[in-house]
Amino acid sequence: MRGYRVLKQSGKIDRIAFLKEALTEQSLGLTDKHFSSYLMGMNGYLIGEIVVRQYLLFRIGGLNLNKALLSSLGEKKGKVIFPLPKAWRIIISQHGFKVANIRSSLLWQLYIIGAWLYGLSQIVKTIFSGLISLIDKPMKQKKYVYFSRLSYGNLPQGINGQKGYDIVSWYLQWKGKIKNIGAIHHSVSNVPTKIIGDVDLVFQQDILPSIRGLKVIFCYVFWGIIASSIALLDCFRGRWWHALLLNQAALAAQARILPEDSLAQEYLFHNSGWIYRPFWTYEAERRGSGITLYFYSTNCEAFKKQDSYPPIYFGYKAMSWSRYLVWDEYQEDFVRRAVNEQANVSIVGPIWFQSSAIVMPPLDRSSVAVFDVTPHRHSRYVTLGLDNEFYTPTVTNPFLEHILNTTRQYDFDMLWKMKRNIGRIAHPFYRRLADQLANNKHVMLVDPEISAIRVIESSVAVISMPFTSTALIAKEMGKPSIYYDPSGMLQKDDRAAHGIQVISEIGELENWLKTIKSVNKEQ
Repeated sequence: MRGYRVLKQSGKIDRIAFLKEALTEQSLGLTDKHFSSYLMGMNGYLIGEIVVRQYLLFRIGGLNLNKALLSSLGEKKGKVIFPLPKAWRIIISQHGFKVANIRSSLLWQLYIIGAWLYGLSQIVKTIFSGLISLIDKPMKQKKYVYFSRLSYGNLPQGINGQKGYDIVSWYLQWKGKIKNIGAIHHSVSNVPTKIIGDVDLVFQQDILPSIRGLKVIFCYVFWGIIASSIALLDCFRGRWWHALLLNQAALAAQARILPEDSLAQEYLFHNSGWIYRPFWTYEAERRGSGITLYFYSTNCEAFKKQDSYPPIYFGYKAMSWSRYLVWDEYQEDFVRRAVNEQANVSIVGPIWFQSSAIVMPPLDRSSVAVFDVTPHRHSRYVTLGLDNEFYTPTVTNPFLEHILNTTRQYDFDMLWKMKRNIGRIAHPFYRRLADQLANNKHVMLVDPEISAIRVIESSVAVISMPFTSTALIAKEMGKPSIYYDPSGMLQKDDRAAHGIQVISEIGELENWLKTIKSVNKEQ
């Protein structure tokens, strides 16, 4: 927190953001000659550098690195002490942070030893799973697609016969889905197999099925011995990347030797894990599987400043997915700016993601749906490395208070859905206001698990905090929709608004709601 104050006082609160941009874009200096084709596969070594860079960003480039950077600024003569490869230590030094090179190098070597042991455990796990599969009689596999990293709320809930707004339900109604599939596999445990329409919904513990057959297992054991030996020996030669990727190479080797009909027709990943495309997906794609990243939200861009746009958020420019599913042309433009103009992008409209069987509360009066962003505690917020202070109580609390006063003035109730319940991580000033609003007779508090679509269906208009996706859902559903910025910090022509009107004064908010009231009376 002291380091964060140093950044603010220097007027360079965006310093970490620019450093993260450099880590995302600058090559590690590795070429195909640096990689073992035996360990990485006949084609994998050709893409080794981007895989390593993505994996570093994913594994060590997140919040813990932010904390180390801030800590170095908060101490007199402080230095960054963190497990870092030499290339990253150089980049961090070039951005004005002092790095404890010897200690960071030692920590990095320990990290690489841990990565090698982790890779070895993945090889053993795969072999053990294959041996267990010899006992089970193989079942005929239906053609399927696989959804990675889902939770229970992302699966169909059966809401009293109502339509579900989860990602599986969205996929099944989407015209672009894989045709003639018999099953959808997912990663949510303790969910029994059930039938959705004519498609089985099946839990699959590991994203790749087990290897089968003694000959196949023997070949994998042989590969594992050689690959782990190469990775270990390379550690002593300063070639750390093979040990780092050993666990990922183990999964890629598994994908290479599986029967093609045991792989999914398509593997779908959501944008909470946008940075790292798993190494094995390149092997799966080579063998006929589709690899897709879908965006379940649109709040992906940094806010425009008065004179320019800031860097694209950390990690996006290192993406290498085969296909991207986006909501609209604004998000398509964002992906092309982040990746390249040739990126395979499909505009599919709003993508449902999470739903719930919880019943919507009954409404006695016309209501305006309100969607905010829960501000984190200050100690948590500073570690995010953001280049602004927008999602804080100084903005969120007036956002809610202004809307309550204005909706009450025009005889509307405020139908308020928090983004999610994060408990004690939420800022105490926000929690205090939330407790007050929950007891206000003009406020209807909606469970965060309920789909935003169901809340919008029950409203006459929608007010969202910039630049959340709910404003676009409302627009798609034909509901009046705006972004409200009580701080006046945001630019009204920001492309991150996706064409939704941005209102920044309470007088504008009153006029907008007055118009909504007039239209509502006429209907």
